[in-house]
Amino acid sequence: MSRRRKTSPAEALLELVSRMPWWVGIALAVGIYLLLHDWAGRPVPVSTQPGQLGAMVTQAMWRSLASVGQYILPVICLVGAGASAWRRNRRQRLIADVAQSLAADVLDGMGWHEFEKLVGEAFRLQGYRVAETGGGGADGGVDLLLTKGTEKFLVQCKQWRAFKVGVEVVRELYGVMAARGATGGFVVTSGRFTEDAAAFAKGRNIQLIDGPQLHALIRTVRGAAPNPSIALTQPQPATAGAAAIDASTAPACPVCAKAMVRRVARRGGNAGGEFWGCSGYPACRGTRAVG
Repeated sequence: MSRRRKTSPAEALLELVSRMPWWVGIALAVGIYLLLHDWAGRPVPVSTQPGQLGAMVTQAMWRSLASVGQYILPVICLVGAGASAWRRNRRQRLIADVAQSLAADVLDGMGWHEFEKLVGEAFRLQGYRVAETGGGGADGGVDLLLTKGTEKFLVQCKQWRAFKVGVEVVRELYGVMAARGATGGFVVTSGRFTEDAAAFAKGRNIQLIDGPQLHALIRTVRGAAPNPSIALTQPQPATAGAAAIDASTAPACPVCAKAMVRRVARRGGNAGGEFWGCSGYPACRGTRAVG
C-alpha cells in the first residue's frame, strides 16, 4: 500500500471546506475576514518595562499573522466553496443523466468514484444527510455514512459488473454495523447479489439494492418514472438502536450477565463467522458461541 501524501494546513482547510455546503464556505470566508481584520487593526501596546517586552513582541507577531491571514484564509474558503458548488452541480448532472436514460446498462459504464457519488445523491434525495468516507481502511470498507435524525446508517457501494456481490460483503457490513452501533445498513451494486447474500440479509437490518432497483429508484425520485414501484426503505433493526436479534432469545453474558448481541468476527481464524458478544462491549468482552 502506498504511503498517503502529507497535506499542508492550507490543503487540509481547502478539502474540509469543499466537503461542506457552498454557502458554509462563503459564510466562513466572511466571518474569518471580519475577525482577523479587527484583530490586525488593533494597535500594539507599547511598554517600556522589561518584563512586558516578551508579551509585546508576541502580540505584534500575532497581529502580523492576522494581517496576512485576513486575506489568505478567506480566499481558501472561497475556493473551497467554489469546489463544493462544482461537486454539487456535477452530482446533480450525473443523477439527472441516469434518470433520463432508459438503457438497462446505464450504470455499467460508470467508474467506481462516479457510482459512489451517484448513490450518495440518491440517498440525499431521500432526505438523508450523506458523508463520503472514502471506503477501505479501518471503517471496514464503508463508503457512505448516512444520518437521519439521531439514527446512523452505513453504506457499501460495489461497482461490480463482472460478477455478483457475495455474502462476504454483507457479513462484513453487518459486523461493522454492530461495532459502530449503526441502526441499519445498505449494500448497493450496479450488478446483482448472490442467493447467499440475499439470505443472510433477510431478517437483518440490511437492505440490498441491485442495479435495476437503483436505476428505478433514481428515476422515481427525479420524477422520470410515474407510478413508482420501488422506494428506498429504511432498514429496521431487530431491536431498537442495535444490530441484534430479539433480546428475549439472547443469552446472558458469562462475565457480567448482561444481554448479548449477535456479532460477526472481522479478523482471525473465525473471520466472517457469527458469535454472541456482550452488549456492554468494550467495557466487557464476554463471548459465547452461536448455536
